[in-house]
Amino acid sequence: MQNTNRLIDDFKNQTKTTIWKHLDAMAANYVVYSTHLNGLDPFLNEYDVYLYCNETNVVVVCLDCCGNGDDQIYEESESLGLFTYNEGDEPRVSVVRRLAEAVKLIKETRLGYDSAIKVYGVLLTEAEILNSYKLQRLWDDADVMVIDGFRRLKYRKIKVNEDDCLDCKAYISKILDANHGILDAKHGIMDANYGIMEGQAPMTSDILSENDELNLDDFPKGSVRIEDEDDDEFSKLLDQFLKEGMEVVDEKPDAEDDEDEEDPEEDVEEDPEEEFFPNGEIEQNLNVNVKVDILRPIANPREELDKLVGCADIKRRMDELVALTSYNKMMRDLFPDSKQHEVSLHSVFLGRPGTGKTTVCKIFGSLLRKVGALSKGHVVVCDRGTFIGTLWGDEERSMKQVLKMAQGGVLMIDEAYLLASKNENDPGRLVIQLLMNVLADETQRDIAVVLCGYKEPMMKLLDSNPGLYSRFPNKFEFADFTVDELLEITQCRVKDYDYQFTAKAWEKYRQVLLQAYQVRNPETWGNARFVANQLERIYIQHATRCVKHQPKDKRELLKITPEDILPIEVPRQKAKIGF
Repeated sequence: MQNTNRLIDDFKNQTKTTIWKHLDAMAANYVVYSTHLNGLDPFLNEYDVYLYCNETNVVVVCLDCCGNGDDQIYEESESLGLFTYNEGDEPRVSVVRRLAEAVKLIKETRLGYDSAIKVYGVLLTEAEILNSYKLQRLWDDADVMVIDGFRRLKYRKIKVNEDDCLDCKAYISKILDANHGILDAKHGIMDANYGIMEGQAPMTSDILSENDELNLDDFPKGSVRIEDEDDDEFSKLLDQFLKEGMEVVDEKPDAEDDEDEEDPEEDVEEDPEEEFFPNGEIEQNLNVNVKVDILRPIANPREELDKLVGCADIKRRMDELVALTSYNKMMRDLFPDSKQHEVSLHSVFLGRPGTGKTTVCKIFGSLLRKVGALSKGHVVVCDRGTFIGTLWGDEERSMKQVLKMAQGGVLMIDEAYLLASKNENDPGRLVIQLLMNVLADETQRDIAVVLCGYKEPMMKLLDSNPGLYSRFPNKFEFADFTVDELLEITQCRVKDYDYQFTAKAWEKYRQVLLQAYQVRNPETWGNARFVANQLERIYIQHATRCVKHQPKDKRELLKITPEDILPIEVPRQKAKIGF
C-alpha cells in the first residue's frame, strides 16, 4: 500500500540538526513543488513562509525570527497556546497559533477534486520554548510541529523548486487565492494597522476562548510595534543584500558577544556530534587493523520502532524495559536516597538473518539515550573476527578497545555463539571470559551489551555458562516474517525512492515472493534480506529498461512494470537414493 503522506511524514522526522539538509533535499526533489513567500495572509503575513507540495500533501514551513534564543513559554490551556512570554517583555500572540490557523484555513480550501489533500505546518523558531513537552499533544492535534532554539534564521538561504511543469503547483495558487479572498472580504486592502503585530496588547479570554478561531477583527487598530528607525533601516538593507545574493561582511563583535553568538554557517553545516563517536577501527596488533561498524543514534527512535513491520511482542517488551529504566531515572532525580529497581540493559536477540535484529538494536540504543540510561546511544557492531587476532593477547587488546568505543552506547556481538567452543584452546572462550569480567564490573554502567544469533545455538551458549545466563535477563525473540509482512516491508522500502508498482507488476511480484516463501529453507531463509536482494534486482532491471526506452513522461520513471520483475531460481529437491 502506497503511503500518501510521504511528504508530511518526512518533515515529521526532522530535528534541529537535520532540517536544513532535508530542505535542501526538497529543493532537489523533482516531484515536490516549493516556493518562498514574504508572508502568507492573513495569519502569517509578517513571516517568511515556504510552501512544499506534492500530489497529496502540502507543508507550510514558517520562520519565526523573534530573537536569539529568548526563553519563551506558551500559555498552558486546553486549546492551543495563546501567547508567548519573554521575561520582562510584553506578551505576543503565539506564532504556533497563527500557523495552526493558517493550516486550518488551507484545509478548508478545496485543493483537490478527487481526494483530500493533507496539510501540515512546521515552525522553525529562535525561541527556546521551555514548556514544549506539555504542549506536544496540542500541537499534534493541530497538525503542526515546532523546532525551537535556532540562531539567526533571517540569514538562512533556503532553495526552492519552482518547476512550472508540476501539476501540484496549482495548489499554491488556490491557497493564495483563497487567503486573499478571505482577507479582501474582511478588510479590503490589508494595511499595517490591521496586521497581527508583535508587542500589541494581549487578548483576553473574553476575546479568544478555547473554541474560538483567531480572527483579524479581534486585533485593535493601530497596535503596531514601534522599533528604532535606524535598526529597521539596517534590517531592510541587510535583507536586500541577502536577496540579491551579495556577500554581507559583519563587523567583528565584541569579545563578550563572541561567546553568545554562533556563526550562522556553522549552525547549518557543522554536525555537533561529529567528534562524539569513534572512527570504527581497532588495532588488534601492530600488523592488523580491524574495521568496526558504528551505528549512530536516531532522532525519533519510538517512531522508528512503531514503523517496524510485525515485531509486536518485541515492541511491547522494549517499551516495558524502557519504561522501567525511565521510571528509575525519575525516582533518582526526585528522591536521590530512594532504592532503585535493579534493571539490566544487557540483552539477547534471538532470530534468523533478516528478522530485524540490527535495526532494533539501533533503535534500542537510541531509546536508552532518550531516557538517560545511556549517554550516547550509538551501537558498535562486532563479531568473532573483531576479537580473534593472529597473536597471543590480541583478544584482550581488542576487547579493551571495543569497550572503549561502545562506552555510552550498545556493544552488539553478532553470531555470539561462535565464541563458544568445546575446544579448551579456542581463543573465543577467552573473549567470553573477558566479557564476563566486564559485566561483573559495577563501574561499567554506561553500556549495554546485546548478543545476537540463531535461537538454538544462542541458548546453548547461555546454558553453558550460568553466570552469562543470569547477566542477560532480557531475551527478545525475532520470528520469521510472514508473506503479508514481507509485502508490507517491500512497500516501505520502495517508497524511499518514490517508486510505484503497477497493478500487474505488484501481482507478479507477489507471486514471485509467495513461490520463494513456499520453497524456502527455514535455516537459510533471508526474510527481509531476501526482499532487499529482490528489490535490488528490480531496480537494476527498471533502470536498464528506462535508459533503453527513454520514457517521455517523467512519471513513468517511477513506475515498476512487470518487465522489471525477474523470476527467481527455485532450488531443486535433492533426489532420494533407494527405493
